[in-house]
Amino acid sequence: MSETQVETKQFQAETRKVLDIVINSLYTERDIFVRELVSNAADALEKFRHQSLIEKVEFDAHVPLEITIDCDDKKHTLTIADTGIGMTKDELETNLGTIAHSGSSHFFEQLAEAAKKDVNLIGQFGVGFYSVFMAAKTVKVQTRSWNGGDGWEWASDGGGTYTVSPCAGLHRGTKIIIELKDDAQTYGSKFTIERIIQQYSTFVPFPVKVEGKTVNTVQAIWTRSKNEISEEEYNEFYKFIGTAADEPLYRLHFSADAPLAINALVYVPKENFEVLGMGRMQPGVNLYCQKVLIDQHSENILPEWLRFLKGVVDSEDLPLNISRQSLQDNALVGKLRRVLTKRVIKFLGEEAGRDSAKYLEFWKTFGIFIKEGVTSDFEHRTDLAKLLRFESSASEPGAMISLDEYVGRMREGQDKIYYINGPSRVAVEYGPYVEMFKKRGVEIFYTLEPIDDFVLNHLGEYDGKKLVSADRADLSLPESTETTPETETKESGAPLDAGQIKTLCQWMKEALGERVQEVKVSSRLVDSPAMIVNVDGYMTSSMERVLKASGQAETFGMGSKKDMEINAASPLIKQLASLHENDAAFAQDVVEQLYDNAMIQAGLMVDPMAMVRRNYRILERVTGGSGPAV
Repeated sequence: MSETQVETKQFQAETRKVLDIVINSLYTERDIFVRELVSNAADALEKFRHQSLIEKVEFDAHVPLEITIDCDDKKHTLTIADTGIGMTKDELETNLGTIAHSGSSHFFEQLAEAAKKDVNLIGQFGVGFYSVFMAAKTVKVQTRSWNGGDGWEWASDGGGTYTVSPCAGLHRGTKIIIELKDDAQTYGSKFTIERIIQQYSTFVPFPVKVEGKTVNTVQAIWTRSKNEISEEEYNEFYKFIGTAADEPLYRLHFSADAPLAINALVYVPKENFEVLGMGRMQPGVNLYCQKVLIDQHSENILPEWLRFLKGVVDSEDLPLNISRQSLQDNALVGKLRRVLTKRVIKFLGEEAGRDSAKYLEFWKTFGIFIKEGVTSDFEHRTDLAKLLRFESSASEPGAMISLDEYVGRMREGQDKIYYINGPSRVAVEYGPYVEMFKKRGVEIFYTLEPIDDFVLNHLGEYDGKKLVSADRADLSLPESTETTPETETKESGAPLDAGQIKTLCQWMKEALGERVQEVKVSSRLVDSPAMIVNVDGYMTSSMERVLKASGQAETFGMGSKKDMEINAASPLIKQLASLHENDAAFAQDVVEQLYDNAMIQAGLMVDPMAMVRRNYRILERVTGGSGPAV
């Protein structure tokens, strides 16, 4: 080839600066250049496939549509070739000479305009192509158009000039030959290239062969109709995308047209790895654009409380920035996020109605994430509330019901939903807080996890009914609609009169000091002698336990807003009324033990050593000590 056939063209004044910005500012990961070149190749193949449908192709018609990648870790070169539509000389200069012939000022204007109107740059030579200079010393682009014209070569080191020259002996398509920089020689290894292809370009719709081996063997089944996909294909895709060995618990495959054209395929695993002690999970849904990975473990398209999902979301018109590494239109992304979130919530609600036993399996594994959503996602809180499940006084042990089920069987005149927290169902049912609920036949939720009170407190109300904890001081229960005979008293002796009760309450308040705000007669105790109630309607005992365990108790003023309620009909309280007049020291031990017992039943901490010493004193007294005993 004579020198006259090689055209050397000068980049305009500020082109070097432009290239520096494209290479060093637009992209944060060097691996991206491989993704960009493969995307360009896939686009060239797609264009040729389309062209062959509308016009008969004779030149190289037998050549298969594929992308081939050859690595030479000794010569430190990387070659990426496609058998796509190829380029003529004019197309080559137009596509790769954008910076050269337009100048930096015009180029930036084009980028700005592209960002506004045509932000989808996947498969277009230009910005994506120039990312190759992150790793390349020199680049040669050899290409021949599908119409059988001459072959051409474009070459540059990304500096001040590039050349265009004839290139004989080419088949249809484009070949990019990259001489790697000294610090980028790892890209001459087939293992590095295979890893990048599997991460970013697995679902490119044409074979990608690295050293003759096809590395993108998994199909992008989310783009196909559900009727065309077998259970085995769904499960195999889940194992691939979720790096799982088992089958998923649930699968949701859907498409939407607004606000964006999207295809989504997401799975619910069978295991919650956070509960298994493997640390906080990364979001498990990957974001694709035209089957090319844009954002792995995306934090943008679903709320954090749905991080347990695995799968893909793909859109052909996502509002990406010019480097395709982040979403650009926040308002549109917000709409996409809402569409996906609402669809997942709706799906879980449908599955709960379709198979309650299977949903209960989901709830026991992933219910903690739904609770997290109720406390953190105000926009979807009401919809999420329908997914909550708790045991109740009307359910069998281990069975759980929804808020809708509770509301559906509320008593006439009942306008509140009641709940009480405890470490177990047995502990709750034998505690003082549910005694009047049982007596009056009012259903109450048993919330058996510390976070449950935070969840229901954040929810506040459901279906117009206020959610109320049974350890509140101002609790009032609806009267029983049934006429039942008065309960016979189990104890002997006359009841305490108003004066005795007032005196006893005043003395107990003095004996307990600042530990209680007030001691008063309870209207809801049936068998237990006493209980602790929270004056602060916001703070429940279980919430206090959580805050104390996390060291935040003092911040929230724990321990200063509690009342002690006593059961004036209890034999113990009656005997205490006379004991404090006859043996003040022993009565002090008894009232403090009553207080500690009530605190323990509320699930709150007491000083165990002080309580043990006091217990021994009481035992010594009742088994042989002098003086009156309770």
